[in-house]
Amino acid sequence: MKKLKENKKLLILATLLGIIGVFAIITVLTQQGIINRYYSGILLSTCINIILVVSLNLTTGFLGQLTLGHAGFMAVGAYASAYCTKVVFASLPAIVSFPLALLVGGLLALVFGVIIGVPTLRLRGDYLAIITLAFGEVIRTILLNLSFVGGAKGYSGIPRYSNFMWAYFLAVATVIIIVMLIKSRHGRAIISVREDEIAAEASGINTSYYKILAFIFAAFFAGVAGGLYAHYMGIIEPKAFTFNKSIEILVMVVLGGMGNIKGAIVSAIVLTILPELLRSVSSYRTMIYALVLIIMMLAKNSPAFKEIIRKIKNKIIKKEAQE
Repeated sequence: MKKLKENKKLLILATLLGIIGVFAIITVLTQQGIINRYYSGILLSTCINIILVVSLNLTTGFLGQLTLGHAGFMAVGAYASAYCTKVVFASLPAIVSFPLALLVGGLLALVFGVIIGVPTLRLRGDYLAIITLAFGEVIRTILLNLSFVGGAKGYSGIPRYSNFMWAYFLAVATVIIIVMLIKSRHGRAIISVREDEIAAEASGINTSYYKILAFIFAAFFAGVAGGLYAHYMGIIEPKAFTFNKSIEILVMVVLGGMGNIKGAIVSAIVLTILPELLRSVSSYRTMIYALVLIIMMLAKNSPAFKEIIRKIKNKIIKKEAQE
């Protein structure tokens, strides 16, 4: 037991050192000019997508509820945080106004998550997907008609406070918080809803509470990701948060594996970088991207791939048992 605790402490320490080490290496490479501004932007976008994918995985993967309104929560966070830095917190220094704006954006998205989640999470399957899809479109339509945030022409003049440091550590924080939630008793209750909702209710689990809990966690982090996106782009438009954006995030979740945090991270990284690598063959970019998605899906579901994953898991289990 004592040895197991020591191993856990060593694992936590190694993880923290790895997180700091990766950040330090990328920072040095950026300062030396090896990673230019273009590649820094790709890295920042990757971190934003990791936040979006990991948070959506909480509802779609671990809770087992198909939602198609994640871009709507992202839009709420983007516009709310942008408005805060431009108007509400304009007199404050960036080091104070930016995190406050991200927090406001996340909290407002959380409020919308509660408003949408309480009535809609009573539904299941296709009905829930349709309602959340409608929510995303309603948010986009409202933003098109709000003149004080630019309306259809977009909201411009947003301070470009987002950088790799903010995006990286917020992505790390998102992953850590969601992993801790999943490993807690609340996380086990959320997973039980996915496995068998009727059995979970019969066991005394308040399924409605845990559905809303997962939903608002996902909404909050989507709002934070939206804030990072707004302060990276400098201008945001409602058309950036369409149904296609929700589908793009969902595709990353599905390809990474439903209920698989590591897979979600890898999927977000690959599917963010891949379109940029295909810019040199722009004529065939869409076709190649679609083929890669199909190949990844077929490979993930192939018996050979599953057997490899099974063997790796068995080796890890045996190693842990020996220790």
